[in-house]
Amino acid sequence: MKRLGLVAGGILVGMFVVGVFFSHKGGSQLGLKNVIGLETQAQSAHAAKEDDHGHDHSSAHEHGGEPVGGPENDHGSGHESGHEKGSEKLAIAAEQIAQSKISVQPAESGVLRARLRVPGTIIPDRNRVGRVPSKVVGTVAELRKGLGDFVQAGEVIAILDSREVADAKSEYIAAIVNFRLQETLYQREKTLWEKQVSSEQRVLRADATFRETQVRRDVAKQKLSALGVGDESIAKLADAGQETAGLERYEIKAPISGRIVEQLVDIGTPMGAEGQAHELYALADLSKVWVELTVSPQDLPSIREGQQLAIEGTGKSDGTIVFTSPVLNQDTRSARVIASVDNRDGAWRPGSFVTADIAVSETKAELVIPKAALQTIEGRTRVFVRTPEGFEAREITIGDDDGKAVEVLSGLKAGELIAVANTFLLKAELGKSEAAHDH
Repeated sequence: MKRLGLVAGGILVGMFVVGVFFSHKGGSQLGLKNVIGLETQAQSAHAAKEDDHGHDHSSAHEHGGEPVGGPENDHGSGHESGHEKGSEKLAIAAEQIAQSKISVQPAESGVLRARLRVPGTIIPDRNRVGRVPSKVVGTVAELRKGLGDFVQAGEVIAILDSREVADAKSEYIAAIVNFRLQETLYQREKTLWEKQVSSEQRVLRADATFRETQVRRDVAKQKLSALGVGDESIAKLADAGQETAGLERYEIKAPISGRIVEQLVDIGTPMGAEGQAHELYALADLSKVWVELTVSPQDLPSIREGQQLAIEGTGKSDGTIVFTSPVLNQDTRSARVIASVDNRDGAWRPGSFVTADIAVSETKAELVIPKAALQTIEGRTRVFVRTPEGFEAREITIGDDDGKAVEVLSGLKAGELIAVANTFLLKAELGKSEAAHDH
């Protein structure tokens, strides 16, 4: 009945419009047809609106009051094609992982170390510093090494001309010659006495003389050794057929292996006498250096010899504390602490200022991973867990950290492989993948 009423109303409206139209246009048949067409369109539009309203109502009733295809339904459809909350997959080939130098390691139990940061200065290792002295009075004849050169222990690095050395060598040669002569005379007298040709007194006198020359020979040899003449040079002097030219030449050898860091003389420099130079070179082996640390008295109880530390400056290196002073500096009221650091690459130069990070205590944790493995994605802390297809960016909960390692409270299991180097590349790749997915 409602529909019939609406239709009748529509007809009356149409007739009124027709009347107006005829009064204005003089009853044109074309205008009548247009009005009838408008009325028909109005009825059709009204009927379609009612049909849609009925359909919406039934659909809403059927789906619990929410229209089909509404916002929640659209969201649900998108969620099904998205990633699981807190975890996102990243497909990446093993070859690409190797090329990107993305290393992995298993998550496992470990320790967290409380650390103390103190300033320090690089100094040479005093056990690896050598001075090259002149033990004799002489003049520099040759300098075979110069400033900055590397030398080996025992290598001849300079030559002096020394009258003192020449006299000592001559004395040794004379002692050798006399010793051999007296040895021959003694053996002859001994043979004659055994044949009862010579008296026992002559044998005893020859024996005493022989022993005296032996002592003189040994004293002359020791004198050469004290002057720094090597055993090889002394052995050559002992050869009776060795030419005695060049006895004044005195070889100076490097006491340690290292690099020449100071050259203190020139060719022709007089050496050894009062008021003259006494050292030719200073050598230093910088393959290991010391770090001199300044530790306050309140921190000193947590420092002990053998502790590991890391130093930072122009680079980073690990070291070990080798000495803690039992005496405080009267001026600074601080303790002197020495650590030894490897320096085979020559990165640490004596005089450089550094900061030392000392592990002073340890706390065990069930699950510890390197801090470098962490990445922040959408405000959440995640790690990249290795999967057969690539990696999974998984959200984790972290606890304490010591600056290098961090404790994992949840989100990761012991033994799972995680990326620990170049993880920023995985983060960037994940961002590209998500951007492509959104489009």
